[in-house]
Amino acid sequence: MRRSLRTRSRKRKYVRTPGGRSIVHFEDEKRDFHHCARCGAIIHGIPREKDYKLSHSERTIERYHGGVLCQNCLDQLIRDRVYLEWVKS
Repeated sequence: MRRSLRTRSRKRKYVRTPGGRSIVHFEDEKRDFHHCARCGAIIHGIPREKDYKLSHSERTIERYHGGVLCQNCLDQLIRDRVYLEWVKS
């Protein structure tokens, strides 16, 4: 087993082999939630799986700045842009 896998940050799972021995499998740790680039809040709707296990539609959200900004920051950004256009005219 690689030394890089034998770390305390990985979960240990004891597995019984067909030969009767009990060995340790080190399970991968879960990824953290995706966070908003502006405020750091959790972006809902994106699972914690590794990105290569998901299709493109599962990795992102179907809206402007989907997967980058949370809904509150996006709402505030749209309101600011509309307000600026309203003030200019």
